[in-house]
Amino acid sequence: MSSTTSRRPGYGRMAAVGLLGLATVLAGCDRDASVEGAPPSATGTTGGASTSAPANAAPSPSLARFYTQKLKWEDCQDGAKCAGLTVPIDYAKPAAGTVQVAVLKQEATGDKKGSLVVNPGGPGGSGVDYAASADFVVSGKVRKAYDVVGFDPRGVQRSAPITCLDDQQLDSYLGADPSPDDQAEQAQTMKNAKGFGDACKTKAGPLLGHVSTVEAAKDMDVLRAALGETRLDYLGKSYGTFLGSTYADQFPTRVGKFVLDGVVAPDLTNTEMNRGQAEGFERATAAYVKDCVAGGNCPLGSSQEAGQQKIRDFLKQVDAKPIPVSGDANVSKLTEGWASMGIAAAMYDQGSWGVLTSALRSAFGGDGTALMKLANTYAERDSGGSYSGNIMQAINAVNCLDRDSSSDPAAYAKDQASFVKTAPTWGPMLAWGTAICGEWPVKATGAPKKVTAAGSDPILVLGTTRDPATPYEWSQRLASMLQNGRLITYDGDGHTAYRRSNSCVDNAVDNYLLDGKDPGKSLKC
Repeated sequence: MSSTTSRRPGYGRMAAVGLLGLATVLAGCDRDASVEGAPPSATGTTGGASTSAPANAAPSPSLARFYTQKLKWEDCQDGAKCAGLTVPIDYAKPAAGTVQVAVLKQEATGDKKGSLVVNPGGPGGSGVDYAASADFVVSGKVRKAYDVVGFDPRGVQRSAPITCLDDQQLDSYLGADPSPDDQAEQAQTMKNAKGFGDACKTKAGPLLGHVSTVEAAKDMDVLRAALGETRLDYLGKSYGTFLGSTYADQFPTRVGKFVLDGVVAPDLTNTEMNRGQAEGFERATAAYVKDCVAGGNCPLGSSQEAGQQKIRDFLKQVDAKPIPVSGDANVSKLTEGWASMGIAAAMYDQGSWGVLTSALRSAFGGDGTALMKLANTYAERDSGGSYSGNIMQAINAVNCLDRDSSSDPAAYAKDQASFVKTAPTWGPMLAWGTAICGEWPVKATGAPKKVTAAGSDPILVLGTTRDPATPYEWSQRLASMLQNGRLITYDGDGHTAYRRSNSCVDNAVDNYLLDGKDPGKSLKC
C-alpha cells in the first residue's frame, strides 16, 4: 500500500501521500501537454528572489524567459479559465527542453485580493480538478476575494502524464499481495516493484528523472510570476504540504499566506513515513471500530479489540483465498491488496464509515463487490476497469525521486516485524510502502531535509488528531521546525481539517487568508 489523496476535505474522497494515494477527480480543463527535448539528469537551482524585486524577477538570467511569460487564458468548463505554463524540464539546463503545465483558474466572485494556488495532495493529485471545485475547497468569503488557481504538476494528468502500465497491468499491480509472509513472497514483491520501474523507464521518457517535488516547487514559483503575484498565497493539503514546505525552503521571501493542512513533514525518512502512516491508519481504524461497535448491529462484533482482530483475520483470509467480485470488467476476485485499499479509502472520512460497515458485512458473507467499489474510489478507477487519472503511477515516480530507498528485502522485513507491534493491522503492509523505490531506475535527487523558511511570514500548519494518512505528530513536527510556524489542532477524525465543518478551524484559516490575522503559535479546535 502507500500513501495518497482523495476524500478531499469537504466533499468527495481523500487526499494523501505515498503509495496509498488518490486525488479528487472532478471534470476540469482537458488540455494536452507534451514534452519537448530530452535533457539528462535533474538538479536545479535554489534560492528565492527578494520581494522588493518585481514579481517576474527570475532567480537567474537563464530562467528569465520562463518568468516573464504571459498566460493565455481560454474559457474551459463552467466559467473557468485554462492556460498552459511553460517550464524547463531540467532547471539546471533550461535550454534543453520544456514541458507544458496545465493551469485552471476560477476567478474571484467579488473584489479580487489576489490569487490562491491550491494543491489537493498525492503526489499525483490534479490541481486543475481541485481548483475546478473551488466552491467546495474554500469558503464563500475566500472565493469572493481570491482567484483560485490549480495546476497539474509535471508528470500528472494533463501535464505530460507519466503512465507506465496499461489499465490491466495496473490492476494486477494494485491487487498484488501487499504484506509478504515469507522470503518467496518478499522476492515477488521486489520483482513486481522492479517490473513497474522498468516499465516507467521504457515508457515515461526524459521527464521520469524530473518530476521531483523540488522541481514542482520551482514550477510553482514560475506560476506565481506568471500570475503577477509578488508573493505566493497557497493552500496545500496532504502531499501538498510537502510541496508547500519545499517551496518555502527555496523561496522563503516569496511566501505569502500559506496554509499547510495534513502535513507530510519534509525531514521524514522512508522508514519514519511508513511507520507513521501504519500507526495513523491503525489509530483511525480503532476509531472506526469503536464507533461501529457502539452503534450496535456491527458485523465486527461487540468489542473494539475483537473488531480490530476480525479485520486482521479477514485480510489474512482473502490473502489466502480471494473472494468473488461481481460487475467489474477486469477484477473477478477481491484480493488482500484490493481489500486493504477499500478499507483504507473509508478511513479518510468518517462519513464513509457506514459504507465500509455495509461492505464488510457483505465481504464476511463471501461477496467482495462493495469493498471493491470502495477500493475503486481510492484508485480513481471505474468498474469498467478504466483509471480516470494517473495518480497511482505518478505517485511512485515522484516519491522515488524525493527519497532514496533500500533494495534489500530484509530491510523491509525487519521493519515489518517492528511495525506490527504498534500497528498490527497496517504495519505488515505499510512496512513495504516504499519498496518500489528500492528498484527504481532513476537515482533519487532529493533527501529528507529540515525546513525553517527563515524570513517568511507566519505559515499556518493544520493537524487532525486521528488523521490516518498524515498523522497529527507530523503537523506538530513541521510547525516546530518552521521559524514562523503556527499550529492549528483539530480534534477529530478523517484526513485534513479545513472545510470539514469545524467553524473554529475554518474561521481561523479564513481570517488569516482574508485579513492576515495571526491565530497565535497554537490554537486547539
